[in-house]
Amino acid sequence: MKKELLNIPKNMQAIEIEEFGKADNLKLCIRPTPQISNNQILIKVSFAGVNRPDILQRQGNYKVPEDASDLPGLEVSGIVVENKGSNLKFNVGDKVCALCHGGGYAEYVAVDEGHCMPLPKGYSMAEAACIPETFITVWSNLFMRGRLQKDEKVLIHGGASGIGTTAIQLAKHFGAKVYATAGSDKKCQAVEKIGAIKCINYKAKEFENEINQLTNKKGVDVILDMVAGPYISRNLKCLSINGRLVIIAVQGGIKDEVNFANIMIKRQTITGSTLRPQPSTKKTEYVNSLVKHTWEYLEKGKIKPIIQREFLLNDASEAHKALEKGNHVGKFVMKVS
Repeated sequence: MKKELLNIPKNMQAIEIEEFGKADNLKLCIRPTPQISNNQILIKVSFAGVNRPDILQRQGNYKVPEDASDLPGLEVSGIVVENKGSNLKFNVGDKVCALCHGGGYAEYVAVDEGHCMPLPKGYSMAEAACIPETFITVWSNLFMRGRLQKDEKVLIHGGASGIGTTAIQLAKHFGAKVYATAGSDKKCQAVEKIGAIKCINYKAKEFENEINQLTNKKGVDVILDMVAGPYISRNLKCLSINGRLVIIAVQGGIKDEVNFANIMIKRQTITGSTLRPQPSTKKTEYVNSLVKHTWEYLEKGKIKPIIQREFLLNDASEAHKALEKGNHVGKFVMKVS
């Protein structure tokens, strides 16, 4: 189908990082509409998710892969307006959500076809935009890498974040016993409402002591951690025999001192990953696994993203400020078109 028939413009509005630093350095700009290559699709973006890696990229603390767009934005929902390749799953006009290799803060984005997912039935475009980066990060780390099983105990740090609220819902739905941490009593109450047995205010109590008390000193089987730094040794104090510590961010720093003898005695595993640098084929594997194992529960409404607030695309700087402020429960999204 010709581009003119689909009204795909030569240029589009997007948000670019004028220079590394503060949120106000995000500026509305005009860029050429992306050209797709084989086995890619072009999405007219409805909503874009706002995530912590976007902030790190804006600050200059998150290396963008050489083959990625320099525009921020790792997850979108929207409508397929062009595709290229054979045996494609999605056709022009299909509503999708997609994991982006950057470029989500724009009216159009080109993505690998294998990184796209159908909208779960009953989901709005805003809700669907919360799925790709967030759900895939949780699914690939907590369930595939961390091997969380039914009846196991799990501790999820940052329970009120987009990652945290997603992880709590998924873990609970798959039969795990969920504990969490958050930075205020109000957040803890919200986190317990969505499924945590107990949420610990880490500003008021030592989470490792609380977890050991709650588990009769047995600890939890899996910990999902985005803090790292001094949390590593503290996590290990409340991680069970054969426990798995999965690190997905290093907000607290990249170093800590640990006792390897204890790790050996308790046969513990420390692992972690970042999503963006992984090969396209691996991301497709994550997408397929997520859809296969969770979509029916999303479509039944048993698992839903929690959206704190919607912003407009040209208010991207305000969205970043809100995320940095840290008073939210759930996700921020931007309405694009």
